[in-house]
Amino acid sequence: MLYVLLITTLGLQYGCGSSAAGGGYGAMPPPQLPVVAVITSPVTTYREFTASLEGQVNVEIRPQVAGYLDKIYVDEGAYVKKGQLLFKINDHVYNEQLASAQSSLLASQANMLKAQIEVDRLTPLVQNNVISDVQLKTAKSVYDAAKASADQAKAMVANAQINVGYTSITAPADGYIGKIPYKAGSLVGSGEALPLTLLSDVSQMYAYFSMSEPDFIAFKNQFAGNTIEEKLKGVPEVELVLADNSVYAQKGKIGIVEGQFDKTTGAISFRTTFPNPGGILRTGNTGKIRIPKLYNQALMVPQNATFEIQDKVFVFLLQDSNKVVSKPFSYSGKTTNYYMVDKGLNAGDKIVYSGLGNLKEGMVIVPEAMSADSLLKSTPF
Repeated sequence: MLYVLLITTLGLQYGCGSSAAGGGYGAMPPPQLPVVAVITSPVTTYREFTASLEGQVNVEIRPQVAGYLDKIYVDEGAYVKKGQLLFKINDHVYNEQLASAQSSLLASQANMLKAQIEVDRLTPLVQNNVISDVQLKTAKSVYDAAKASADQAKAMVANAQINVGYTSITAPADGYIGKIPYKAGSLVGSGEALPLTLLSDVSQMYAYFSMSEPDFIAFKNQFAGNTIEEKLKGVPEVELVLADNSVYAQKGKIGIVEGQFDKTTGAISFRTTFPNPGGILRTGNTGKIRIPKLYNQALMVPQNATFEIQDKVFVFLLQDSNKVVSKPFSYSGKTTNYYMVDKGLNAGDKIVYSGLGNLKEGMVIVPEAMSADSLLKSTPF
């Protein structure tokens, strides 16, 4: 009885050892996983900067004279042409002032004419020694005073005419009318806190954005030229990403940079000009400026094929016998879906595209080749 039990126990031990060693029916088969090759391709990356937009002309329309607002000829949001009448201030007081100034001018001119006649009468008498020249000098002094009074009256007429003209307020440029805080009958003047309205010319839009000092240094190194002006000429057209993340149809050009960094923010400001047909963009809009950078040939790795450990980026690299090993790499930039490899990988290296969560160092897989065309179709740059 003891002999039979011993044989049975040995048989079981032998059977278990053989199954474990030979990977019998209980062993898991190698996983089938998609594998892609590291590709080389031209690619454009973008650097984005928050921007605020303003029309090329933003003018506060303010009255130059005080008075009651008689008429408002435009509505809020209306498009107006340069010289178009916008507001009318009651001009009765200013017309009276003009009439008074014109009357004073006529009186002064009459006095000047009278003084001139007296000078003309006395001049031959002095020349013929009939009277002394003292009388002539006195007459000339009276004429000079009359002339000065006439000139002053003429200036008062001109000033009164200007004030009458100020009662009709016209558009200084083409553009859109903003909010009008006043109504007809309101008392307005040059000292009011609020303007009559804001006129905005948005045929061209200015997008203002700032760069930190490190970004500015990188920007300068990116483009050829000895001066900032030369470098700006080499900057390609930029894109504007709107608040809803759509890309504005028109492209812009960076044209102006401030001369110094802001001491408070440590940033330097740029201005980009965008055409604005149809007035789609308005003053106060926000967005992001996208500055492109073209790489003629770049090693591209899908971000889906990577994982991170302690701030380092890894892939599972396929080696001989279909074993995988983790491989770190560094990158110089990235697009929406790809890393641009700087060091650590080579063109043609095969890496596991998905299913990384269950992989371990040295595991064997069954690779399923995935073409570059199908990869780019499903996951574009």
